[in-house]
Amino acid sequence: METTDNRLLLEECGGKHRVRISVDRGGTFTDCVGIFPVEPTAKDPSGERVVVVKLLSEDPTHYSDAPREGIRRILEIATGSPHPRDALLATENIESIRMGTTVATNALLERKGEPCALVVTLGFRDLLKIGNQARPKIFDLSISKPDVLYQHVVQIDERVTLVGYAMDPRPAAQNQSDETNVVVGRSGEHVRILKTPEWATVRKQLQQVFDTGIRSVAVCLMHAYTFTAHEEEIGRIASEIGFTHVTLSSQLSPRIKIVPRAHSATADAYLTPGIRRYVDGFASGFDAGFGDIRIDFMQSDGGLAPVEHFSGLRAILSGPAAGVVGYAVTSYSESEKISLVGFDMGGTSTDVSRFGGEFEHVFETTTAGVTIQAPQLDINTVAAGGGSRLFFRNGLMVVGPESAGAFPGPACYRNGGPLCITDANLLLGRLRVEHFPHIFGPSEDQPLDMNATRALFEQLVADINAEMRARHTAESAYQNKAVEEIALGFLQVANETMCRPIRTLTEARGHNVQNHSLACFGGAGGQHACAVAANLGIRRVFVHRLASVLSAYGLGLSEVVHEEQSPAAAIWSNEAQQPLLARLEKLSRVGCRKLISQGFLDSQIRVQRFLNMRYDGTDTSIMVPESTIGDYQLRFESMHQREFGFVLRNRRIIVDDLRARVTGTLSKVKSGQVYDELKSLQCRELCEPNTHPAFVDTVSVYFQGGYRPTAVLKLGLLNPGDVVRGPAIVLDCNSAVLVEPNWVATVTSTQLVLDNTPVTTLDVSTHHISTEIDPIHLSVLANRFMSIAEQMGRTLEKTSVSTNIKERLDFSCALFDQHGNLVANAPHIPVHLGSMSHAVKFQLDRFSEDLQEGDVILVNHPQAGGTHLPDITIISPVFHDSRIIFFVASRGHHADIGGISPGSMPPNSRELFQEGASSMGMKIVDRGEFQEEAVRHMLLEEPAQYPECSGTRNYRDVLSDLKAQIAANHRGIALLSQLCAEYGLEVVQEYMAHIQHTAEAAVRLLLKETRVKHPTGQLSGHDFMDDGSKISLHVDISEDGSALFDFTGTSPEIYGNTNAPPSVTHSAIIYCLRCMVQ
Repeated sequence: METTDNRLLLEECGGKHRVRISVDRGGTFTDCVGIFPVEPTAKDPSGERVVVVKLLSEDPTHYSDAPREGIRRILEIATGSPHPRDALLATENIESIRMGTTVATNALLERKGEPCALVVTLGFRDLLKIGNQARPKIFDLSISKPDVLYQHVVQIDERVTLVGYAMDPRPAAQNQSDETNVVVGRSGEHVRILKTPEWATVRKQLQQVFDTGIRSVAVCLMHAYTFTAHEEEIGRIASEIGFTHVTLSSQLSPRIKIVPRAHSATADAYLTPGIRRYVDGFASGFDAGFGDIRIDFMQSDGGLAPVEHFSGLRAILSGPAAGVVGYAVTSYSESEKISLVGFDMGGTSTDVSRFGGEFEHVFETTTAGVTIQAPQLDINTVAAGGGSRLFFRNGLMVVGPESAGAFPGPACYRNGGPLCITDANLLLGRLRVEHFPHIFGPSEDQPLDMNATRALFEQLVADINAEMRARHTAESAYQNKAVEEIALGFLQVANETMCRPIRTLTEARGHNVQNHSLACFGGAGGQHACAVAANLGIRRVFVHRLASVLSAYGLGLSEVVHEEQSPAAAIWSNEAQQPLLARLEKLSRVGCRKLISQGFLDSQIRVQRFLNMRYDGTDTSIMVPESTIGDYQLRFESMHQREFGFVLRNRRIIVDDLRARVTGTLSKVKSGQVYDELKSLQCRELCEPNTHPAFVDTVSVYFQGGYRPTAVLKLGLLNPGDVVRGPAIVLDCNSAVLVEPNWVATVTSTQLVLDNTPVTTLDVSTHHISTEIDPIHLSVLANRFMSIAEQMGRTLEKTSVSTNIKERLDFSCALFDQHGNLVANAPHIPVHLGSMSHAVKFQLDRFSEDLQEGDVILVNHPQAGGTHLPDITIISPVFHDSRIIFFVASRGHHADIGGISPGSMPPNSRELFQEGASSMGMKIVDRGEFQEEAVRHMLLEEPAQYPECSGTRNYRDVLSDLKAQIAANHRGIALLSQLCAEYGLEVVQEYMAHIQHTAEAAVRLLLKETRVKHPTGQLSGHDFMDDGSKISLHVDISEDGSALFDFTGTSPEIYGNTNAPPSVTHSAIIYCLRCMVQ
């Protein structure tokens, strides 16, 4: 699809390389934006024309390469001259080409990269197969572990180790510098060389790999982030043998942690050769002048890199990164300083991000099972897009994560596909058949198929109504839902699903989401932007005129970036400050020289300096930017307080890495011009839209409450200053924007700005719904309850300090009703999930009437609903009018609570006291007062009373983690209170009960189906522990779907530490049932 305006270049500009082209090659479509000079006019005095070309990424019957075909079409529009497909493209009018591509991402996802070998220290051949303890799908019975990327492993007989304690690197105190086998590494740490490789053997090993046909190799040795000599020599030998691509982890990612460093090196060796081949193939379609054009590729960190410096490792998120740059530059104002949430909704997923004046980066991410250690923009992806499938499962309406893909696509695509979000928008009139391209059917010339969509929806709605009626004894208790109500309900569930990662990016990191604006782009985002913003309390939405191709447009606004990084491993102090800053300045100069060599002037170069800092004893670091006051410690503490909610005043600060980010700007673009334009616009509301030249039609669109007449307008014919009041549909060439009721759209020269108009409410609660069960509200509130548990978990992860909780994520958070029954839990640790309810109920009985507002309870005893003693549960009752209305609880595995040995699980413990401190239940907070003396007594004094036992050996960290659990509970209470303010307490409590009944019905159905397969309803099995102890289980399933789990025949408890208390036994049963419920 192309713009129709094809005014030519100014005649005198011909042949002067004036066409700037940006190309975003996605998985389905390739978007191209061309900008070139034209004759200025009174209506458009800018003297520039923007041309958009959108085409399929794969169409081999018409062209071999989509980006090159897009460039060909742009040149034809710009010059008015034909550019034949079968001829080399002329480059005389091209100034620059900027590209973002999914070539690397697709190769990683599909495992179609370059065959490569991994060179690693002897004894670590299975390092990447073992990986870490990540459990992304704890309820999945058929886990498919991603394959490793390498074909061969070469183990090098070498070994180095760090002198002294790695977490406390004070080389002067070690006094080892005179030893011949001790050297100082790049980080300043002393390294002892235990074993130097036999280089002749290394050459022979590499030659054997080369002879198999492999030409790409990744090298990752222990401690190579600081000691690089062995890797560098291996790299030299590999190059001499003839390997065409050699990746050294010490050059690619010089950071501590060998697993992500090895993953990153392997990914680079796997992906970069394919990127090089793609670039060579792309270049082969141009004439000889191609070498004189500036070609830049977008990296995952939001910066461009010259084609010769581009690597596969940094290309994983190149397309989404360009979109972030696009909305950041066009919609953020340095004067207004209103932060933005990016909302990029496509066909299969939605990407969300945040921009508050600086790009937010993460430095370790996992894609397709591969942990990448490289700077990437912090972009969260949720499996909800236009092609996400719609289901009714176990009494709940579910959207995704399954997708219909491009083929067969949604039901309306005429390929026999399933119901999807696109179908719901079509049924409700939000997508218009008459304005959607006629590209469907066998001849690819038919419109969307409304009949197929309606037929499938009618069948689904009939099934939903039948199941909901069956849940009620009285026919009048449930009113049948109309097709439109169910379709709208699915959209509401989808919108809530997309809100969850946005809350994680904002509220869970200390930012108020309501203080943001929403920047919407992507093909499907305009249909959901108003609703998503309203759910979040956001009152303004920006939709750029090029929103459907904003990633391509953002490429043209991006800066060229070069990064330099070096490990430090230093303790921050007045003495260490100057040497660190001197090293940082040296890195900056190296980066500046790199950009100057690319043709940048000093005036076009900007340097950002960072220290990667963390508290001693913790494992979570913060990349701290240089501040105007120059005090990195103050900036670190400020960022730590905002991100994690606390600072550790008496804790040393470790500097792990130094980083310099050097950017070069080729074009001057003033950000946030839309704000200046809004202030100066002479606005005029379209009181009678049907009289405006942009008017197309008036159609019926379904909103909450029924159908409403809705004006359809063409964005291209609306003028700056026009104000459109919702409901309305605004069309552009490639997408549609739904302006919902109570929203108004203001047209500017570059954007459509949507503002939520205030609505007077007559009640405290925002949503006026009945307490009777409704499948739509049940599904939406189930998502909200789950979101609260997830945010509690995020708060606990943030505010804790121990590796167990913060890094291994050995914790769980959950919500309970006023009786202590489980309502929702985040997918954390399985053994916690079914047992925490026992702990809550035990304390409810134990304290009875003695619980007051502000009380918080600590418990870890197995007889009181605990698991093993290191798992400490913190329980907070939630009060309303002096009565308990809910409970929230968090359970965390603490590293050391005393006992016979350091650590949390002594293998030789036989008595409970040998595991450390225990409590049947105590108030850790009494009416708002933290009871530190009681905690100290429990953790330090009580365990030390037993033979050969000690109190906790790390009281400070245990105390900090307990406070983090209290903070997580406090977060849950605040979110529950907010939910009650929206819906009303009675509705929230009733829907908690509805969710419990729905879960019970799902389990009963599973058991009934199991009984059908086993008509007697009798199931038996047994297994044995390592010590020979027998576990027997007999399950007796009744016709009503109830079951008795009988462990008669199991061996008696042993004198050891593998006995399971009742709460753990219940938890194991619940976990198994949860895994089997589909």
